[in-house]
Amino acid sequence: MSKHPFLSDEWFAVVEKLVEDHGAEVPAHQNVSVNLVITGSPFGDERHMHMGTRDGKGNWGLGLVDGADVTLTTDYDTAKDVFVSGNAQAGMQAFMAGKVKAQGDITKLMAAGAGGGPGGNEALQEAIQGITE
Repeated sequence: MSKHPFLSDEWFAVVEKLVEDHGAEVPAHQNVSVNLVITGSPFGDERHMHMGTRDGKGNWGLGLVDGADVTLTTDYDTAKDVFVSGNAQAGMQAFMAGKVKAQGDITKLMAAGAGGGPGGNEALQEAIQGITE
């Protein structure tokens, strides 16, 4: 499978297919909705996306959603490092270093984040890594 630049329209299309193929099941009690504002993107100054879980299913895509529990703002390189690696520790380190700004219920995000990367699904995480430049 070919590689695509992180957060490009092509990347979103391929990741959507990967999520369908691999699933993104999560514990039903982990309900959290997160808006992401990524600055310094090569696809325009800001790239907006959302991700989260609701009733045991992953939910993510382009654009922001109304009523998100948390809005995170970070730069492109930090977003790529955290999202593609699926490393929750890297996310916490970026937050502590001031590379991630949060608005909303950060405790809800931290409680849900214990499951790892996309849905805690290692096969999905590896597939995303495999298609990301």
